[in-house]
Amino acid sequence: MIVTKKALPRRTFLRGMGVTVALPLLDAMVPALSAMTPAGNPVRRFGFVYIPMGMNPAPWIPKAEGKITELSTSLASLMPVMDQTTVITNTELKMANSAGNHATANSSFLTATLAKRTEGNDYVLSTSIDQMIAKQIGRDTQIPSLELGTDLIAMVGNCDNGYACVYQNNLSWSSPTNPLPTEADPRVIFERLFGDGGSAKDRQSELRKNRSILDWVTEDMASLQRKLGSGDRTKVTEYIDSVREVERRIQKAEQQAGEAVLPDLDRPASVPAAWEDHVKLMFDLQVLALQADITRVTTFQMARETSTRTYPQIGVPEPHHPTSHHSNDPEKLAKLAKINAYHVSLFAYFLNKLKATPDGDGSLLDHSTYLIGSGLGNPSLHNHTNLPCVVVGGHKGGRHIKYAEPAPMANVHLTLLEKAGIHKESWSDSTGHIEELL
Repeated sequence: MIVTKKALPRRTFLRGMGVTVALPLLDAMVPALSAMTPAGNPVRRFGFVYIPMGMNPAPWIPKAEGKITELSTSLASLMPVMDQTTVITNTELKMANSAGNHATANSSFLTATLAKRTEGNDYVLSTSIDQMIAKQIGRDTQIPSLELGTDLIAMVGNCDNGYACVYQNNLSWSSPTNPLPTEADPRVIFERLFGDGGSAKDRQSELRKNRSILDWVTEDMASLQRKLGSGDRTKVTEYIDSVREVERRIQKAEQQAGEAVLPDLDRPASVPAAWEDHVKLMFDLQVLALQADITRVTTFQMARETSTRTYPQIGVPEPHHPTSHHSNDPEKLAKLAKINAYHVSLFAYFLNKLKATPDGDGSLLDHSTYLIGSGLGNPSLHNHTNLPCVVVGGHKGGRHIKYAEPAPMANVHLTLLEKAGIHKESWSDSTGHIEELL
């Protein structure tokens, strides 16, 4: 049943058997929102994307400083959102300096804290900034935060010089002793967002008929559409079409897995065989969740530290981790740069979708802040200085902020917390806010 008044509530849903579909912001909802969310103060979203094993600095760092009109080779795919992109260089994570530099790179990326060195279950870190933000702005959403990844099997035991694998498996920590596992299965995420459409047997039956779980909300949708203006009807139709398209891609992966002569037993049926397709599907699920205000905070671990994933599709058939140990070998450096540019291009795919998605008086990208980066700088040295760090979203971009001396990554954290309405004098080893981002 759709609850309607003179203006639609922001929490308007389409409902059917085992299905609940939240809707994007519609013009019909604006009067109901105006008292708590004026046009000049839209709902903000925050996201964090992790790329493992640092970067090749020469193709990554822009040549000019301050206001810039061009990006570097590795960041070139961000040019369509150049005016909303800020590159920050010469930051460091001093707290990550330890024996297990891959474990501490990942675990300190959103905490700026040195993890307790242990191989057991007595691990200790600190609450990550995404979870602090989720507690601040995610209380009114269906899902306070989404933690996503592409690695399907969690590592166990000792992963890096006495550091438990939990530090490499997880970016998000809701408390110093509670890591939040990443989810890599698109079907699981889809069902968290929209429901499962009944039992697994029901879903398989609908799959054989080439139907969608959205077919169960057609009656509710028809009732809603009669109450909307033409612009809102178009928005609802486009959003439902986007949900259906993502579901279709999940179904296609499941169908192909079912038809495989030698199925990959380690890969859930809904995970596409091609890694790039998997990444794009996970990004598209984030767009749907953000657009319908199901969540306002996401983290996405594109790959784990020490990943041995190969990228033959871009001319890098060698595993990522050994390639990152370049020892200044020109061939390895060139391949590392290819991997860096490839990862950024997939992030750009996501950003372009956010930019193209209307949200109130702007776009989702206008009302979002995303950080992409790594906890390693030079992977050959396993150091945590001159880290890759790019902030995208809002309206203050088109600049390269280069610290003259190494500055704490915690300054970036402190600034993002401030943007989320969390006022702190300091955070970890921070020395101040980055005013250009506020």
